Amino acid sequence: MRLLPVLSAALLAGAAMLSSPARAQDSAAEGTAFPATLAGHALLPAATFVTPPADAPADLQVSGKFTSADRVRNDDVGSVKGISVLSSKTAPRETGLSLPFKGQPVQGFSGIVSEGDGRFWVLTDNGFGSKANSPDAMLMAHRLKIDFATGAVERLATVFLRDPDRKVPFPITMEGTPTRYLTGADFDPESIQVVGDSLWIGDEFGPFLIEADLDGKVKSVHETKVDGKVVRSPDHPVVTTPSAPDGKVAFTVYRSKGFEGMALSPDKSKLYALLEGPLFDPATGGKEKVGESEVLRVLEFDVAKREWTGRSWKYPLALAGNAIGAFNMIDDTHGLIIERDSLEGSRFAACAEGKAGPACFDKPAAFKRVYKVEFSPQTAGGMVRKVGYIDLLALKNPNDKARQGGAEGVLDLPFFTIEDVVMVSPTQIVVGNDNNLPYSAGRSPQKADDNEFVLLDVAEFLKAR
Repeated sequence: MRLLPVLSAALLAGAAMLSSPARAQDSAAEGTAFPATLAGHALLPAATFVTPPADAPADLQVSGKFTSADRVRNDDVGSVKGISVLSSKTAPRETGLSLPFKGQPVQGFSGIVSEGDGRFWVLTDNGFGSKANSPDAMLMAHRLKIDFATGAVERLATVFLRDPDRKVPFPITMEGTPTRYLTGADFDPESIQVVGDSLWIGDEFGPFLIEADLDGKVKSVHETKVDGKVVRSPDHPVVTTPSAPDGKVAFTVYRSKGFEGMALSPDKSKLYALLEGPLFDPATGGKEKVGESEVLRVLEFDVAKREWTGRSWKYPLALAGNAIGAFNMIDDTHGLIIERDSLEGSRFAACAEGKAGPACFDKPAAFKRVYKVEFSPQTAGGMVRKVGYIDLLALKNPNDKARQGGAEGVLDLPFFTIEDVVMVSPTQIVVGNDNNLPYSAGRSPQKADDNEFVLLDVAEFLKAR
């Protein structure tokens, strides 16, 4: 999930609401809180870039040329300072990195798959926050080697998404080029799974489900269906601005609330695509709810048939306005889901009350959790059950494994977006952030967030039923 570098008044109001003391209370519906102990911490520096392929158009050699508020083209590399998207308007926090960039930024990472032995597939987010400002941001996935003993993250390979066979059913930014590389103006990739010789990628713009080969060539693109009907967001290519000022436009998926998480069944026959936010409910004129809880849809896709099965489940948010960041299965009926607020900043660098400034966090992160959830074929149409959770703002660090951040014997992950979670053994999981380069600074008030990966000991959590 990415946001524009300029927050709307509505978003700022929402952030203020989420930062209030009225945090979610632990209850039977939320399951049990479990401890998590830091076993390793690895970092990939924020300023990590990759050179586009030799056959890429020259325009892709520099990225972020359209990130000013007015979208006027700017080719002057490093001329525009990065400002945290969640800065106070009265005390903006510079992140230390400036746009445009020479080359393509490798991060932030919006999805993860474990290959074992410390190797992972990760997915780079769409670019710079929106469809409008990312036409020169290349879409890519990477294979990484993460060494939690040394803290090193090695990029083994990068795969750039492209559409030479014209499988994408709408005009793309690089439509007239031979290689037809995809950009952040075409799709917003937020989740990834690997099945045989295919990468399956969940997109937020359509939302679409994209199939590509392991070299990044698109094989197919699938519209999203809920309860048998196609659903679309305002960024879907067929959703257009009305011709008259008093005209109306209809869509069901809120902007930036398409597929954020997507899990794969252990037998690799089904994908479980999870929307980031609730659908619009025309009956109420608001967000879909069950009782008082806002709910997100988990949609089942049959990989062999390449079609939606029509089955879905509902995931209840702990707090209205929260969002999910990632989703992966750990067995046939249990999965891990990151649920978060829309705040950033460590409480260890919080501003004194009433003293907001650029060198501190006036609204620190308050809700960042990994939930263990249960659902099964027998419960289709019903609610996902929350078994329990770990608090990503209170990771135990008794052996001083943290490579940066934390205090008082704990490490916090105070990032705006935390979009990677995967089980790597029966007792351990890996969690990683999306650093929204260069617009997130949650670890240190005036430094662009690195991409961080933590290895967590969570044996009790994974065994819980």
